[in-house]
Amino acid sequence: MTLSKNLEKKIGKKIKRCQLLIEKDAGITFSDEPTKLIAICNAGLSTGLQQEALLKEALQHGTIQQVLFPPGKSYCFLQCSSITEADVIYTALNGLCTLGQDGAVLLLAFCNALPAYRDDPWNACRPDGLILECDFIDEAMEQALLEAVQISEDTEQPDTEPNKTLKHRKVKHFGYEFVYGSNNVDRTKPLERKIPSVCGELWQKLQQLHPHLRWHVPDQLTVNQYELGQGIPPHVDTHSAFDDPILSLSLGSDVVMEFKQPSSGKAVCVDLPSRSLLIMSGESRYDWTHGITPRKMDTIPAPNGGLTVRKRQLRVSLTFRKLLPNDQCGCTFPRLCDTAQQSVSNQASLLASHAAQVEAQNVHRVYNEIAKHFSDTRHSPWPRVEAFVRSLSAGDVLLDVGCGNGKYLASSGCSVLLGCDRSEGLLQVCIERGFNVLQCDCLAVPFRDQSVDACISIAVIHHLATDERRQRAISEMIRVLRPGSRALIYVWAKNQEANAKKSSYLRQNKQNNKPPAEDVAETPPDTQPVQLERVSGAGDCTLPVHTNRTQFQHQDLLVPWKLRSSESTEKATFLRYYHVFEEHELEKLCLASGGDSIVLLESYYDQGNWCVVLQKKAN
Repeated sequence: MTLSKNLEKKIGKKIKRCQLLIEKDAGITFSDEPTKLIAICNAGLSTGLQQEALLKEALQHGTIQQVLFPPGKSYCFLQCSSITEADVIYTALNGLCTLGQDGAVLLLAFCNALPAYRDDPWNACRPDGLILECDFIDEAMEQALLEAVQISEDTEQPDTEPNKTLKHRKVKHFGYEFVYGSNNVDRTKPLERKIPSVCGELWQKLQQLHPHLRWHVPDQLTVNQYELGQGIPPHVDTHSAFDDPILSLSLGSDVVMEFKQPSSGKAVCVDLPSRSLLIMSGESRYDWTHGITPRKMDTIPAPNGGLTVRKRQLRVSLTFRKLLPNDQCGCTFPRLCDTAQQSVSNQASLLASHAAQVEAQNVHRVYNEIAKHFSDTRHSPWPRVEAFVRSLSAGDVLLDVGCGNGKYLASSGCSVLLGCDRSEGLLQVCIERGFNVLQCDCLAVPFRDQSVDACISIAVIHHLATDERRQRAISEMIRVLRPGSRALIYVWAKNQEANAKKSSYLRQNKQNNKPPAEDVAETPPDTQPVQLERVSGAGDCTLPVHTNRTQFQHQDLLVPWKLRSSESTEKATFLRYYHVFEEHELEKLCLASGGDSIVLLESYYDQGNWCVVLQKKAN
């Protein structure tokens, strides 16, 4: 079928409009001449186009090497094996194939490059600890296992379970019931139905193949029957519930399982053949989610290169687990670990209940001890803060809350500059410099309501130990501001790199200024050992100790300050408490503190700090 001249002209105009949008969004260029790369301009994941459906149509006319579906976009891409095949596919589908939204025809165009959205999940490195044993059992053993687990019409349905995303998939449990929603078991309610004895042969064979694995005999089995088009959401088996490894045996049909590492965004596709055993140990078990996308066909690598589709059949999976005896995980992968997260929650509770003592011991006391040395390192005003101070009119009163050594109290000769701080040592430095200062806590500023024309708080609020106290400090600044007046607040950012540029804090580490050696594998910061220290004044609360001039890995932490005394060549280390801020956290805190009485005039990132300018509304 060919298009009429009139219809071809209309479609051409639509394609041009789409190209302009895609060029701007994806940063690619289009070609008037055929290339190996084809953009489907009006259909993608956001329109409901299925990858297997597109491939089924395209593969009738040529070989496909790669399919790229950018997440959340209404366009996608095909990479063909040759320009000739791409031209044939283009002619066969453009304006004719009705896979667009609500049956609309597809609009195709040749492009010069693919956008760099993600690595090919078929060529990506598999997670450490992920082992696939193909042909682990033979057909006779497969049949024996299917008979032993007896998936049938009367098998339990997870409709009664809280996780409705598993609706209609048949499941059966042995040893203990696997509770969907929590991905856990109730160990107080063992089942009379134990793991079939025929499975004993599996453990013997596995020990022979992989004697290096930390081994145990499983005591929990979940059998899942997947009908055509069914899947399971991405998940990680609860760390505190089950030991390492987790085993998954595929029976009846092949299927593609997807692994994702939430922290890095990496994705890996693994094709699980029938009668294969998947072993998830170490990183693959603890730090990656695994799931099966609900669909009727899988996209897989073709034997002769490129991609093809394979229709799914009825599949039965046997997942074997071993319960942990004490409900506590000791893994080194805290990001998806419920034990580690519970520990963080407990530490936060301890921190909150001892907040005043934590600040007294780990902020106020420390700054008194290091006051002179600290002041000697704080002599250059930050340009945007100084500009804010210099913008005041003659006679305006500015209050610097947490003024430190007073470096901003000399920024203007026209306005009245007042400073307050908790540290006696730093205030003594201010007095020696002739500044107007007083001692107070930023949570209770001894100024009348609506008595100052401007406030600044530079690198102060991040020393407060709870959200409530940080909010109260901001409320105090808003209280003393006159209507129409402004405040400037700076806090340390957790992210010390913006727009591919390292902050001055990171650049002070000479190692951060060197290009990485190509043949040296660097250890990711979040996998390095974390030093924990008990927080003075907070009972059993422990916090990570930050490595100076490196990227932050935690929000609540202790930051070292090294001070050499006059009597010794040894440096004493003082640990200061910090809460470093995520993006938008400071903005939300200000709005919660001021409510309807303030307006956020500006929010920005400045040399490793999150910063806001807020204004008190006029009465």
